[in-house]
Amino acid sequence: MSSHSQKIKKLNEIERQLRKQSQQPLTGRANLEAELQTIESDFKALEINYEQYFMGIERFEPSKERQILALRLRRMINGYITQTDLRFRLQNVNNRFQSYSAYWDRILRLIEEGRYLRQISHMKWAEQYQPKSQDQPAKTSAPPDPLEQVYHELVQAHASCRMPAPRREQVAEFLRRQAEAIRARFGERPVDMVVVVENGKPKIKVRAKG
Repeated sequence: MSSHSQKIKKLNEIERQLRKQSQQPLTGRANLEAELQTIESDFKALEINYEQYFMGIERFEPSKERQILALRLRRMINGYITQTDLRFRLQNVNNRFQSYSAYWDRILRLIEEGRYLRQISHMKWAEQYQPKSQDQPAKTSAPPDPLEQVYHELVQAHASCRMPAPRREQVAEFLRRQAEAIRARFGERPVDMVVVVENGKPKIKVRAKG
């Protein structure tokens, strides 16, 4: 049995247990806090898994993990929580889950329809950092996309620090805003973007090549 099949088998068992427990609302602050913490942790992991799937790092969509998270949320929402702080945390994570679900579904539709323009849109951004040469012959292949590598390293760094990774769009927007500052500092010199961990936090550093 492949590792993916084993993973799905384990997730199916978790889902089966959750469905069996769905008619038994959680009670007691300790139980509610523990379940809410599990939900928040699973949600952070799901964000990373979807981003890695959209980048092509992961072969399979984490749909089963998403179903399990939805079950956990539904079970808590259907119960009555008297603690105001826990209700607020639950409402916040549920709102974020609904927003992310809409975003994930939109990207999945674009992929299914063949209209996901990730590579095309980022090619323009990548060209800003390609060395310019009048003698360089035209190439038919697409230029390498630095954002892909930077984001991949950033996701891994956040995972190693046990921190949720930013969304891919957030990283792209941050780098777009930094483009003028990078050009002002380095001019036309080619640069490398590397991910480092400083004081327990992943950061993107820009360094001149050579």
